Amino acid sequence: MANPSISQAKSILHNVFGYQSFRTGQQEVIEAVLSNKDCLVIITTGGGKSLCYQVPALCLEGITLVISPLISLMKDQVDQLLTDGIEAAYLNSTQTLEEQQEVEQKAMSGQLKLLYLSPEKVMTNNFYHFISHCKINLIAVDEAHCISQWGHDFRPEYTSLGGLRKTFPNIPLMALTATADPATRADIIRNLQLNNPHTYLGSFDRPNIRYTIQEKFKPINQLVKFVEKQQGKSGIIYCGSRKKVESLTEKLTSRGIKVMGYHAGMSVAERATVQNAFQRDDIQVVVATVAFGMGINKSNVRFVVHFDMPRSIESYYQETGRAGRDDLPAEAMLFYDPADYGWLQKVLLEKPENEQRKIEQHKLNTIKDFAESQTCRRLVLLNYFGELRQEPCKNCDICLDPPKKYDGLVDAQKVMSAIYRTGQIFGLHHIVGVLRGLNNQKIKDHNHDQLSVFGIGKDKNQEYWISVIRQLIHLGLINQNIMQHSSLQLTENARPFLRGEMPLSLAMPRLGVSASTTLLTKTNNRNYDKDLFARLRFLRKQIADKENIPPYIVFNDATLQEMAEFVPQTRNEMLEINGVGERKLERFGNAFIQLIKDHLAHQG
Repeated sequence: MANPSISQAKSILHNVFGYQSFRTGQQEVIEAVLSNKDCLVIITTGGGKSLCYQVPALCLEGITLVISPLISLMKDQVDQLLTDGIEAAYLNSTQTLEEQQEVEQKAMSGQLKLLYLSPEKVMTNNFYHFISHCKINLIAVDEAHCISQWGHDFRPEYTSLGGLRKTFPNIPLMALTATADPATRADIIRNLQLNNPHTYLGSFDRPNIRYTIQEKFKPINQLVKFVEKQQGKSGIIYCGSRKKVESLTEKLTSRGIKVMGYHAGMSVAERATVQNAFQRDDIQVVVATVAFGMGINKSNVRFVVHFDMPRSIESYYQETGRAGRDDLPAEAMLFYDPADYGWLQKVLLEKPENEQRKIEQHKLNTIKDFAESQTCRRLVLLNYFGELRQEPCKNCDICLDPPKKYDGLVDAQKVMSAIYRTGQIFGLHHIVGVLRGLNNQKIKDHNHDQLSVFGIGKDKNQEYWISVIRQLIHLGLINQNIMQHSSLQLTENARPFLRGEMPLSLAMPRLGVSASTTLLTKTNNRNYDKDLFARLRFLRKQIADKENIPPYIVFNDATLQEMAEFVPQTRNEMLEINGVGERKLERFGNAFIQLIKDHLAHQG
């Protein structure tokens, strides 16, 4: 058979997947695969990576293998493909032997177009025996950064995937990931033995996501306030320990928020229950450790919160990237406390001293610098990934509400005097208590209520002084000694300021939630009927529950917004809406057309 043409690929994109045109980068990758070339594809989460192999899979004779470490994502993608009328299946450890044999039969008899596999499955001898009976047309390795020790999620089982090249020397191999710095990209090409690959490096920018960092003052209150402002939208809250997952879930539940916790200590069945409830919009929020979310294909996550600091910029970027996959406005909120860095640093230093630890130390330092930066957040992220830009983004906390500077010398002297006079052996909260003149037992026991510095800062609240102290730590004037219960100590650099010999400019402490929280992005300007959108979402949820699939598999939010804007009333008009393919029109179209007609009749 002659090489399939790009016009065939375009008609599959339109008729099967319901999209009017390819996104940036997709067409050139698909053309390369159809010319039998290897590919390295770096496209940000939500940027349409999966279509880069799903469209060629339908153009070519035979079956496409997709290797993914994410069992939840396999199921999700297969459900989505089946809804679009495409024969797809997966093989992984959740299936019985009988179920696996049934899938293998289908693959060998040529019934399947796509087969999803875990890397562990590919390592077995049985796999090579079974796959030799199938006609393979393409092999796609998803989350390919896992093959590199420079990647943020190195998985040893991925290293054996290089063997696929020996077994299938003439089949195109495609490696895909959302995040990979230059060292990781070179590793992927070498370890997977990609042959002069067509490399597509998309932009790492997600303009629809607003990046905000807030210092932790009263973290639970700050979190609850933020989630309540979301008014029932879907979100993920990441935190550093199982214990914290459980206590935050409890706190949010008591405030009437529909929430469930998720961590590695739960049984497989418990985790599946949480995931299903979230996918199906039965709950609003999942509070989770990083065990959750790789492979969450849910397109309408409107916010991601990091309650604790992540370990690297890659992890942060990947986790925040789970918000706004439908290109609609979304928020990424990080609550930051320098003590979080101290704790992660302590954990890291307990690991054996080797190359891997050095890499992790470097990554930990860069996320700390990001959290403490006074520069546009997006510029810091993009420049980290080698996408060099200088123009501020106008959609992060630094751009929307730039830090205001003031002459902070007197405040700094008050803090440093209190540290000095209490003996440089007390932590942040004790120093703040002395400055504010608190009469607590610990202060009395140490006679700190008798000091000249006692109460010299009582005109300012606790959050104000915490912010000043943290800035002095960032500026290197105070050291927080982790080895001695995080006690505050003056550094040599503090002397000239203590004596008043040098000026000192500080940022005005930011107390509470930043004022600019309305989402202003290019995607928010759609002029659609909000009431109709709400009714379409309700219909979608009813259909999804009846069909036993997540709502976004019926249609995603962006598709429903387009319907609410262009109000299609015929089958042809409905096919013009992005995300409505022929199979979905057959299955779901009439109900949505009817609802739109009823809505317009009521308005008339």
